[in-house]
Amino acid sequence: MRIMRVLYFSCTGNTERIASYISEVTSSELVEIVPEVAYTEDDLNYSNDRCRANVEQQDSTSRPGIVNTIENIDDYSIYFLGFPIWWGIELRIIDTLLDTYDFSGKTIVPFATSGGTGITSATNNIRELESGANVLDGRRFSSSASLNDVQSWIDTINL
Repeated sequence: MRIMRVLYFSCTGNTERIASYISEVTSSELVEIVPEVAYTEDDLNYSNDRCRANVEQQDSTSRPGIVNTIENIDDYSIYFLGFPIWWGIELRIIDTLLDTYDFSGKTIVPFATSGGTGITSATNNIRELESGANVLDGRRFSSSASLNDVQSWIDTINL
Protein backbone atom coordinates (compact mmCIF):
# COMPACT_ATOMS: atom_id res chain seq x y z
CA MET A 1 0.00 0.00 0.00
CA ARG A 2 1.31 3.43 -0.96
CA ILE A 3 0.96 5.94 1.88
CA MET A 4 0.19 9.45 0.63
CA ARG A 5 0.41 12.89 2.17
CA VAL A 6 -0.60 16.32 0.86
CA LEU A 7 1.76 19.20 1.65
CA TYR A 8 0.66 22.66 0.60
CA PHE A 9 1.30 26.36 0.94
CA SER A 10 -1.53 28.81 0.34
CA CYS A 11 -1.86 32.57 0.76
CA THR A 12 -5.39 33.26 -0.45
CA GLY A 13 -7.07 29.89 0.06
CA ASN A 14 -7.10 28.69 -3.57
CA THR A 15 -4.29 26.16 -3.13
CA GLU A 16 -5.65 25.11 0.26
CA ARG A 17 -9.01 24.25 -1.35
CA ILE A 18 -7.37 22.10 -4.04
CA ALA A 19 -5.16 20.44 -1.40
CA SER A 20 -8.22 19.57 0.67
CA TYR A 21 -9.89 18.05 -2.41
CA ILE A 22 -6.80 15.91 -3.05
CA SER A 23 -6.74 14.86 0.59
CA GLU A 24 -10.41 13.90 0.38
CA VAL A 25 -10.08 11.98 -2.90
CA THR A 26 -6.95 10.09 -1.84
CA SER A 27 -7.71 9.74 1.90
CA SER A 28 -4.35 11.41 2.56
CA GLU A 29 -3.11 13.41 5.50
CA LEU A 30 -3.22 17.16 4.84
CA VAL A 31 -0.30 19.28 6.09
CA GLU A 32 -0.01 23.03 5.66
CA ILE A 33 3.41 24.62 5.13
CA VAL A 34 3.28 27.60 7.50
CA PRO A 35 5.64 30.53 6.89
CA GLU A 36 7.52 32.07 9.83
CA VAL A 37 6.20 35.43 8.66
CA ALA A 38 2.67 35.40 7.23
CA TYR A 39 2.13 37.07 3.88
CA THR A 40 0.06 40.25 4.03
CA GLU A 41 -1.95 41.85 1.26
CA ASP A 42 0.90 44.33 0.73
CA ASP A 43 3.36 41.42 0.46
CA LEU A 44 1.27 40.06 -2.42
CA ASN A 45 0.88 43.36 -4.32
CA TYR A 46 2.55 42.12 -7.52
CA SER A 47 2.24 45.54 -9.18
CA ASN A 48 4.80 46.80 -6.64
CA ASP A 49 8.27 45.61 -7.69
CA ARG A 50 9.41 45.85 -4.06
CA CYS A 51 6.62 43.77 -2.53
CA ARG A 52 7.81 40.75 -0.59
CA ALA A 53 6.54 38.20 -3.13
CA ASN A 54 8.37 39.87 -6.01
CA VAL A 55 11.60 40.37 -4.04
CA GLU A 56 11.64 36.72 -2.92
CA GLN A 57 10.86 35.33 -6.37
CA GLN A 58 13.57 37.42 -8.03
CA ASP A 59 16.20 36.06 -5.62
CA SER A 60 16.85 32.40 -6.39
CA THR A 61 18.69 32.04 -3.06
CA SER A 62 15.77 33.34 -0.99
CA ARG A 63 14.52 30.74 1.49
CA PRO A 64 11.64 32.05 3.62
CA GLY A 65 11.42 30.27 6.95
CA ILE A 66 8.88 27.59 7.75
CA VAL A 67 7.50 27.63 11.29
CA ASN A 68 6.18 24.07 11.47
CA THR A 69 8.16 20.84 11.30
CA ILE A 70 7.02 18.24 8.78
CA GLU A 71 7.13 15.08 10.87
CA ASN A 72 7.75 11.51 9.73
CA ILE A 73 8.88 12.20 6.16
CA ASP A 74 10.04 8.59 5.77
CA ASP A 75 6.62 7.19 6.70
CA TYR A 76 5.08 8.33 3.41
CA SER A 77 5.95 7.19 -0.10
CA ILE A 78 3.92 9.72 -2.13
CA TYR A 79 3.77 13.46 -1.56
CA PHE A 80 1.37 15.76 -3.32
CA LEU A 81 3.05 19.17 -3.16
CA GLY A 82 0.86 22.23 -3.70
CA PHE A 83 1.58 25.92 -4.11
CA PRO A 84 0.49 28.97 -6.09
CA ILE A 85 2.59 29.89 -9.13
CA TRP A 86 4.42 33.19 -8.69
CA TRP A 87 6.31 34.58 -11.66
CA GLY A 88 6.08 31.28 -13.50
CA ILE A 89 7.66 29.11 -10.80
CA GLU A 90 7.11 27.61 -7.37
CA LEU A 91 7.37 29.89 -4.37
CA ARG A 92 10.69 30.15 -2.57
CA ILE A 93 9.09 28.68 0.56
CA ILE A 94 8.68 25.45 -1.44
CA ASP A 95 12.41 25.61 -2.14
CA THR A 96 12.95 25.98 1.62
CA LEU A 97 10.91 22.82 2.20
CA LEU A 98 12.85 20.88 -0.45
CA ASP A 99 16.20 22.08 0.91
CA THR A 100 15.19 21.15 4.47
CA TYR A 101 13.82 17.64 3.93
CA ASP A 102 15.14 14.70 1.93
CA PHE A 103 12.52 13.28 -0.41
CA SER A 104 14.91 10.76 -2.00
CA GLY A 105 13.09 7.60 -2.99
CA LYS A 106 9.71 9.33 -2.66
CA THR A 107 7.23 10.23 -5.38
CA ILE A 108 6.38 13.94 -5.55
CA VAL A 109 3.23 15.00 -7.39
CA PRO A 110 3.28 18.78 -7.82
CA PHE A 111 0.06 20.75 -8.15
CA ALA A 112 -0.42 24.48 -8.34
CA THR A 113 -3.00 27.19 -8.60
CA SER A 114 -2.66 29.98 -11.10
CA GLY A 115 -4.81 32.16 -13.28
CA GLY A 116 -3.05 30.91 -16.39
CA THR A 117 0.66 30.28 -15.90
CA GLY A 118 1.66 26.66 -16.41
CA ILE A 119 3.46 24.43 -13.91
CA THR A 120 6.21 23.01 -16.16
CA SER A 121 9.00 25.34 -14.98
CA ALA A 122 8.10 24.73 -11.33
CA THR A 123 8.05 20.97 -11.88
CA ASN A 124 11.48 21.11 -13.53
CA ASN A 125 12.85 23.16 -10.60
CA ILE A 126 11.47 20.61 -8.14
CA ARG A 127 13.17 17.83 -10.13
CA GLU A 128 16.48 19.69 -9.84
CA LEU A 129 16.07 20.31 -6.10
CA GLU A 130 14.99 16.71 -5.40
CA SER A 131 17.00 14.71 -7.92
CA GLY A 132 16.65 11.56 -5.82
CA ALA A 133 12.85 11.67 -5.96
CA ASN A 134 10.46 10.56 -8.67
CA VAL A 135 8.82 13.89 -9.55
CA LEU A 136 5.75 13.41 -11.71
CA ASP A 137 4.49 15.98 -14.18
CA GLY A 138 2.57 18.62 -12.28
CA ARG A 139 -0.96 19.88 -12.73
CA ARG A 140 -2.13 23.50 -12.64
CA PHE A 141 -5.63 24.27 -11.42
CA SER A 142 -7.59 27.47 -11.80
CA SER A 143 -9.27 29.03 -8.79
CA SER A 144 -12.59 27.68 -10.05
CA ALA A 145 -11.48 24.01 -10.12
CA SER A 146 -13.95 21.62 -8.55
CA LEU A 147 -13.72 18.40 -6.57
CA ASN A 148 -14.67 16.59 -9.78
CA ASP A 149 -11.75 18.24 -11.63
CA VAL A 150 -9.37 16.99 -8.95
CA GLN A 151 -10.94 13.51 -8.96
CA SER A 152 -10.55 13.31 -12.76
CA TRP A 153 -6.87 14.27 -12.48
CA ILE A 154 -6.18 11.78 -9.68
CA ASP A 155 -7.82 9.07 -11.78
CA THR A 156 -5.22 9.67 -14.53
CA ILE A 157 -2.22 9.27 -12.21
CA ASN A 158 -0.91 5.76 -11.86
CA LEU A 159 -0.13 5.68 -8.15
